Amino acid sequence: MIERRSDPRYQGRPLPRPDDELVDQGLGFDLGTLFNRRRMLTVLGLGAVTAGLAACGTSASATSPGEIPDETAGPYPGDGSNGPNALSDGGVVRSDIRSSFGTGSAVAQGVPMTLELTITDLANGGAPFAGTAVYVWHCDRDGNYSLYAEGLENENYLRGVQIADAVGKVRFTSIFPACYSGRWPHIHFEAYPDQASITDSGNAIATSQVALPKDACDAVYATAGYESSVDTLAGVTLDGDNVFGDDGGASQLGTVTGDTTAGYAVALTVPVDTTTEPAGGNAPAGGGPGGTPPDGPPPGS
Repeated sequence: MIERRSDPRYQGRPLPRPDDELVDQGLGFDLGTLFNRRRMLTVLGLGAVTAGLAACGTSASATSPGEIPDETAGPYPGDGSNGPNALSDGGVVRSDIRSSFGTGSAVAQGVPMTLELTITDLANGGAPFAGTAVYVWHCDRDGNYSLYAEGLENENYLRGVQIADAVGKVRFTSIFPACYSGRWPHIHFEAYPDQASITDSGNAIATSQVALPKDACDAVYATAGYESSVDTLAGVTLDGDNVFGDDGGASQLGTVTGDTTAGYAVALTVPVDTTTEPAGGNAPAGGGPGGTPPDGPPPGS
């Protein structure tokens, strides 16, 4: 075949089947194209390859290039998917999530932290995803999750929803979470199309987690109240984490500024692609009230 400069190309390579869709160009072309690993598996539908990766501890999903990786919601989502549901309560839309609302009265103590997530819409050219509802939750400084830990079944602190503004930002006031056995310090979140969608966890368009940098964790865990996190942090690594270890948290590691006195500000840009099928969010076996995380319960729960 004579190659012409006017022939249709992808990433500078001529398409073997110029009249067909990109995904129909043949296996040889697909394997020679520099796809993101997850995107490649999605486009090619390589079930056998996916199974092999899963056996090696690597997960494949429908995440598109540049999209925030889909992750498990963990055993303690509180979104109604495994029992407790904070999203059905009217007071859940709030910026300060340190206190319980409704029937709860507890207030989480710890080093102050603000979390700012910037949601972008990949299906709309990466524009700000204004109006999307973002649900955030994380453990307290003892490693416990409200709604699930013993004695906290009627508390719902460190859970809340914010609606993205015109530039796609949501901002929460909270406390720095602990490090518990088997997991790198992290914050969970789910994104929904709008506020009306949050009452059904099946409406989530993205489920992921924010990883916290080690230097900030070291500083916080040296303060009073976080003593149990010192040893647990020493026993885990970001690369070895069962969520972030896939790529060392490259696209999920928050940018942190501040100190233990004034508090920390954590920020992360979250690209969401509504054209892909969400692959995260499912709680692992053993979740629900009294459930345990994959590598053991948080201290004190």
